[in-house]
Amino acid sequence: MVRRHRFYLGRKRFRTGFSVTGILILINIIAFILFTLLIYSNTKFLDYIAIKPSNILQGKYLWTFLTSMFMHGGFFHIFANMISLFFIGSLVEKILGKKRYLLFYLISGLFAGLFFVLTSLINFIGGYDTYAVGASGALFGLIGLLMLLTPDLPVYIMFIPIPIKMKYAAPGILVVLWLISIAGNVPIGNTAHLGGLILGLIYGIYLRKKYKRKLRNIGRYFS
Repeated sequence: MVRRHRFYLGRKRFRTGFSVTGILILINIIAFILFTLLIYSNTKFLDYIAIKPSNILQGKYLWTFLTSMFMHGGFFHIFANMISLFFIGSLVEKILGKKRYLLFYLISGLFAGLFFVLTSLINFIGGYDTYAVGASGALFGLIGLLMLLTPDLPVYIMFIPIPIKMKYAAPGILVVLWLISIAGNVPIGNTAHLGGLILGLIYGIYLRKKYKRKLRNIGRYFS
């Protein structure tokens, strides 16, 4: 069995009792309640919270790259994302350590938002006047990372009763969501998901080169 200390890639472990994942979930829930109340009181607040490519490309509401990460489109949206964050984020936090994990989470979400804005310029990919909210972009960053760090990790997705290896589940989730959005005309931020996944893969490649021995042990543990 892989020793516990090998699960951390940094130079030292942080033994404080708080969980970054738990704090992120709490912030998401609080922000969802507050933002929902604001938008309910006046729909104009949506421009101040959600990413809208037409706004960003005019240099307006740039802070929405951050606020949109902590807003969700409804109860089911936030519930699904927070359940996913609890399981996926907790594992990534153990592997990366608190500080590295938090930084990567935030960067993944920001990059996903930027990717969504840039791809909106292509009409058949994104919507120039479409809003985007949610933690999904950051989540797909974590998923893309695990796709390379723990490729054989068995996971359950989309109510499928059998486990699927992470290296197959990650792209599978992306494809299924894309098909759902096309078939049902559901407003899902697929390009944001793709952007997060790409960044996760890039960071995963970097870590695999830097921590070959440790990641080899981690991969074996989860195989």
